[in-house]
Amino acid sequence: MKNTKLNVMVKVSILSVFAFLLMYFEIPLPIFPNFLQLDISDLPALIGAFALGPVQGVIIELLKNILHGVFKGGTAFIGEFANFVVGSVMVYTAGVIYQRNRTKKTAIGGLLLGTIAMSVVAVIINLFIVLPLYEKLLNFPVKAVVGLAGKVNPKVTDLNSFLVWAILPFNLLKGVFVSVLTMAVYKSVSPVIHKEIEENTQSAQNKIS
Repeated sequence: MKNTKLNVMVKVSILSVFAFLLMYFEIPLPIFPNFLQLDISDLPALIGAFALGPVQGVIIELLKNILHGVFKGGTAFIGEFANFVVGSVMVYTAGVIYQRNRTKKTAIGGLLLGTIAMSVVAVIINLFIVLPLYEKLLNFPVKAVVGLAGKVNPKVTDLNSFLVWAILPFNLLKGVFVSVLTMAVYKSVSPVIHKEIEENTQSAQNKIS
């Protein structure tokens, strides 16, 4: 049992490092302001949530953001906090649904609901937590954020339109993109993640019997 727990911890650590490294690869999108760039750092956390459990997926999200805040920083952990909360909502939602019935259908359903939940939460925390913190701690006014978004999307004219036409669609797009990648790679990587855990569990059961 101890070997199994240790094995899970090692895999969570490895996936966390992969997720942290993927945060450095950001794709700018012309329809969104420069501070909203697409990355696939939630992919290892989703794989971990499906293979190891939703709690482990959330831990991967936490560790990757701690690493990012320590080694890159620049946002006083505000950006990392937002990334953790939003990513964890998607990862945990998808993971819980998939764990109940491990089928392709439930995986797709979990990812879909996770994407929707993530996008809604992103709007809420930006409105009440993230944007006010940027303004107070980093002296980056909300009006400046809205102005930058308005330059690439004329529909963004105030805070509400910024949330509706920038934050919401960006997270929906990100969720769909990461979900497609998860479905594409999970089947090939999950046997590697499960293998040693199953072997250690079987070994422990043999010793008990």
